[in-house]
Amino acid sequence: MKPVALTCGEPVGIGLELAVKARAALGTTLPFFLIADPRHLAGARIAEITTPADALGIAADTLPVLPHAFAGDAVPGQPDPANAAGVIEVIARAVAMADQVSGICTAPINKKVLKDGAGFAYPGHTEYLAALAGVDRVVMMLASPELRVVPATIHIALSEVPSALTPDLLEATIRITHAALIRDFGIVSPRIAVAGMNPHAGEGGTMGRDEEKIIPVLDALRACGMTLSGPLPADTMFHAAARTRYDAAICMYHDQALIPIKTIAFDDGVNVTLGLPFIRTSPDHGTAFDIAGRGIANPSSLIAALRMAAEMGAARGND
Repeated sequence: MKPVALTCGEPVGIGLELAVKARAALGTTLPFFLIADPRHLAGARIAEITTPADALGIAADTLPVLPHAFAGDAVPGQPDPANAAGVIEVIARAVAMADQVSGICTAPINKKVLKDGAGFAYPGHTEYLAALAGVDRVVMMLASPELRVVPATIHIALSEVPSALTPDLLEATIRITHAALIRDFGIVSPRIAVAGMNPHAGEGGTMGRDEEKIIPVLDALRACGMTLSGPLPADTMFHAAARTRYDAAICMYHDQALIPIKTIAFDDGVNVTLGLPFIRTSPDHGTAFDIAGRGIANPSSLIAALRMAAEMGAARGND
């Protein structure tokens, strides 16, 4: 059995306290270890380890920590640019040991702090992980037991979506999702639902013609043997009965995907990066500087992310 590697993320956010809470909740039922500076975990019961395998022999009430020295202290809610380089190094270190773990789970980072403190040149975690892995294109999935959604376009203005949504992008998104459902989720014959862009999926062109570039992509992929439905009206895709008819939903833009999953699974949604040569999950929340150190942060999403990393690792044969 291989443990999950959990990166510390921004050390003055809620990531470290959530790691401690997750260990208390999971014990040894799901082995994981934290890569962090032990100085930042004052008051927590921890055990320093030297290799990922060492995490398997630690008592259930103790958090295994693979030490990584940071330049600064960690005062909850008070970002220190001196720690930015350490945050980035921890992510790279986790990737370097990907063959020794079942998966990587990343605690939240703050991009502005990393940019100000270390000149971080990436829009976020996902792009940095893709660069470390040497992968040109990855896909973001938000997942819960009730629903998996994949936005084809992500952090762009709604007005930019029609031009950004090219047939090449849509095809790549569907192919990466289809492959991941087989390899990482153990679904032998994935069923994928694809949303339209416009109300009523355009209703034959009377409410928009963007679906005209979606339909040929779906037809071509169906000819390759994929089970695809759509383009579908997004307003009828996410009720309970509709969700039984597919394994993942491809959406055309950010809110079309994230509103339903955050409505259905706000506390236990998981961010999954598809298309990497290793498993990567993360909780679906940020650093929450405003509540850091107060002991009130909810660990549900991190626990779900750790569990999903372990399950996906097992499906991929990494356990």
